[in-house]
Amino acid sequence: MHDPTPLPLLLSRVLRRLSARVLPALLHSKPTTTLLNSDQTRVELALATNPMASSPSSSSSSSPHPPMLLVAGVFLALLFSTPTTTSASPPPTATTPLAPPSALDEVCGRLGGYYVTPTHCSSTLCSSSSSPCRTLRDAPAVATLAARLAADNATAARDSIQSALTSSSSSSSSSSPASAAARSSCLQLYAGAVPALRWAAKAVAEGRYGGAREVLQAAQYVASGCEGMAGDAANAVLPRENGGFGDMAFVAHAVVASMAAD
Repeated sequence: MHDPTPLPLLLSRVLRRLSARVLPALLHSKPTTTLLNSDQTRVELALATNPMASSPSSSSSSSPHPPMLLVAGVFLALLFSTPTTTSASPPPTATTPLAPPSALDEVCGRLGGYYVTPTHCSSTLCSSSSSPCRTLRDAPAVATLAARLAADNATAARDSIQSALTSSSSSSSSSSPASAAARSSCLQLYAGAVPALRWAAKAVAEGRYGGAREVLQAAQYVASGCEGMAGDAANAVLPRENGGFGDMAFVAHAVVASMAAD
């Protein structure tokens, strides 16, 4: 089993061993200096490869042996004979578990059969900053919100059309008779749709989806019917609330229909 000693501590131990055992032997022993146990062969090999240490003529020099070369040979022999230290792998980091999908995500993710994408569904139901769409507890709560928003948007569109019609009839504006007629016919559609959608919202809140689904399906054609009556001037004649209701009715029908199918 490999010694897990860090490299700096290992080098320190090697240097201490050299100071305590190798250098005295080099200074006071014969050329074939003998070390303890397993270091003997390595030291003899270092001496054998150094002709200056084994040559008789070198003994007449001021130093009995060339200590720097011997120390380097012994140090390299001890260093490369030490088992390679392997660093321990860091412990695996704890991963934060993913939050479960919200009720809104679950409902919006299953509306593909009604041609409603998850992004379109969530952006429509969360179009208002005050909408509690992200805090709903379950699918019935999402359906209740969708039906209520459809009724609210229909009411807003009706009131906006009524205001535009009243303003154009009481002023000397250049509104054409065709535009006034289109607004009047559109207002009649909303006048019938709003109470029906209020009933549908109440039914969905009570868990009765069948009749509410039929009301929402019919309500999808109110906004497009108004655009058809206004013709090319729809953008100028109809308020933006008409288009907003059309999107909301489309998504609300898909949500409620998915609940009725369960």
